[in-house]
Amino acid sequence: MKLIYKLIATALGVGYSPYAPGTMGALMGCVTLLIFNILQILPTHPNPLVYVLVIGITTIIGIFATNKLLADWGKDPSKVVIDEVVGMWITMVFIPFTWINLLIGFGLFRLFDIYKPFGIRKMENLKDGLGVMADDVLAGIYANIILQIFSYYTIDYFSFLT
Repeated sequence: MKLIYKLIATALGVGYSPYAPGTMGALMGCVTLLIFNILQILPTHPNPLVYVLVIGITTIIGIFATNKLLADWGKDPSKVVIDEVVGMWITMVFIPFTWINLLIGFGLFRLFDIYKPFGIRKMENLKDGLGVMADDVLAGIYANIILQIFSYYTIDYFSFLT
């Protein structure tokens, strides 16, 4: 059973990357978004109900799997990157899927995730897996808000990139 928890928490092993596992987790979030878009499943925009449900379920599963591994891996281990995947997914809720939006969303999410402003760092104080996941959920929300504003004001200017 621990193998399943590890596969979930590390986003299918991405968290074992020796180089920037958090960034690799966010990239895994981008790859899955690309797959969702290509296969036309789980739309992020304009009606993302199922997509939001998947985010919620994945968050709960991520908390549970992380809780099962903390005794062996310690508090907020860098191998756990399912939180970055979820954070990246949250970044793209209600955002039209374009390469420029994905790229900007990735950059915004990583900035909020790394620097942890506006209460994001306080989320890490929550207990166990909830604290691991919550800071990235909030980073994704902040990145989404900024991307919503950017997308609203610039969608016509970057339409040639879609």
